[in-house]
Amino acid sequence: MSCVLRDHRRAWDVAMDNRESIPGYKFYVDPETGERPRVYVAYLSIRPEPGESVPGLAFPVTDDELEGLDRRERNYERRDVTDLVEADLGGRVWAYVGSVAGRNRLAQGRSRGTVVVSRGYLEKVLAAFDGVMVPDDLPIRALLRRDIRP
Repeated sequence: MSCVLRDHRRAWDVAMDNRESIPGYKFYVDPETGERPRVYVAYLSIRPEPGESVPGLAFPVTDDELEGLDRRERNYERRDVTDLVEADLGGRVWAYVGSVAGRNRLAQGRSRGTVVVSRGYLEKVLAAFDGVMVPDDLPIRALLRRDIRP
């Protein structure tokens, strides 16, 4: 169901450290060389921002599905935003907000000059969300995602 989350905005403010190998997660390689670049890869997130709003979708999930989302969304923290959604969805509403650890990784990448946005990820974000800005302060780089088996 379409809905609007009040007092939040989108931001390019979390990252993963592509040097780390985490079972069940992912990493990126250069499509030309196949090498794993020593970069931080930035992602879009939401964060609290009074007076702003974020359009989105809400959908029902089981407890098991929610646990799976928690594992998958490791750059984010699940928060109860039921009172901030401009619709009565008949139950608790969760959103994944950029985590402190994810924001710290982005800051580390910025300080080292090694944070990038994956071109493929950016293209998916732009296709999915109206009004998302291309980050003008982060380099866009062609990368191929590789999943790590648990």
